Parts: sequence; C-alpha cells; structure tokens
Amino acid sequence: MYEHSTEKGSVWVTLKRSSMKSKLKRDKMVSAGEAIEYRCLVRATDGKKTISTSISAKDQQRFQASYATVLKAHMHALKKRERKDKKKAAEVNNKHEGGLKKPRSTKATS
Repeated sequence: MYEHSTEKGSVWVTLKRSSMKSKLKRDKMVSAGEAIEYRCLVRATDGKKTISTSISAKDQQRFQASYATVLKAHMHALKKRERKDKKKAAEVNNKHEGGLKKPRSTKATS
C-alpha cells in the first residue's frame, strides 16, 4: 500500500483493542469470572484496498519494531528539516519582508 501511494494518496492505519468475541460472550465470561484475552486489531486502507490482522499482547513489541522499519523505508519523500533558532528565523523574515512592506501613513494634525 505504501508503494502504491508514494506519489499520490494516503494510507490510514488504525489500531484497536479487541477481544475478538461478541459482547454477549464477553459478558458471560465476565460473569463466570474468566479472564478475557485482549488482542490488538490492526487495519490499514488506502481507500480502495483494506488489510487487517490481529496481534497478541506478547507479539506487540515485535510488530511495532517491524512496522517502524516499514514506515522508515517508505518515508523517503519526506525531508528532515533543520531546526532554526526563533530569533534567526524572525530576522530572516524581516529582511525578506522589509522591501515589500509599505510605509505607515501618519495622521496629519491641524
């Protein structure tokens, strides 16, 4: 999905906690005192195609590391900007805008 949307488009990724059971089954498990195992439901879509998977709690860190690697590999179009000091940035803006500003008119008092 990231390769298809490099030039144009977006990819939406959502993560959601899920027990993968219906509300009725969860309520029965809670009333019986059983522990509910929650998983992480991951969905990705580019508007046309959707993929999804569920991840157990123990595999979550490995998935996060793999997903970060995929993101870094496909974010080559974004450039890292250098941080500028606020004073220097203000001075640069003043220099560029200096020739473009009109002088202020003053009120004539009689």
